[in-house]
Amino acid sequence: MADNKTETEGFDPTDSAGYAEWASASIRYSDLDPNGHVNNGAVNAFFEDGRVQFRNARMASLSDGFLAGFAIARFAVDYHAPLYFPGNVDIGTVVKRIGRTSYILGQGVFRDGKCIASAEVVTVFFNSETGTPQPLTDELRSVLEAAMIAG
Repeated sequence: MADNKTETEGFDPTDSAGYAEWASASIRYSDLDPNGHVNNGAVNAFFEDGRVQFRNARMASLSDGFLAGFAIARFAVDYHAPLYFPGNVDIGTVVKRIGRTSYILGQGVFRDGKCIASAEVVTVFFNSETGTPQPLTDELRSVLEAAMIAG
């Protein structure tokens, strides 16, 4: 992301103190793989739950709407520990970097305070009519800046 203007340094995705927004989800029996672990696809769905909560909580007030015009360009996950049924998880989300046409979210899935998985998600803001990236609006940039990790 060469157009970076704002960035956080030293962010530790396994430290729950660094996240700006939180969501919770229940682990379902259907999330299990043949080994009795929660499947990686289910863990990735928890990350999506966190992004939806982030968008609902932080972007609902945007004048241009908040569901259209965003696409994930990159989703990278590190799995730190197995997750088991039953139980609940907490999903933290924070803005790590803001560029000209995109931003990077940091996310963590936690159970009982322990980080199970962490992710980095590059999201591009685009023109829905042309399908091309467009600069972040000042209003959107302000919302994203308010959710950046202190640093």
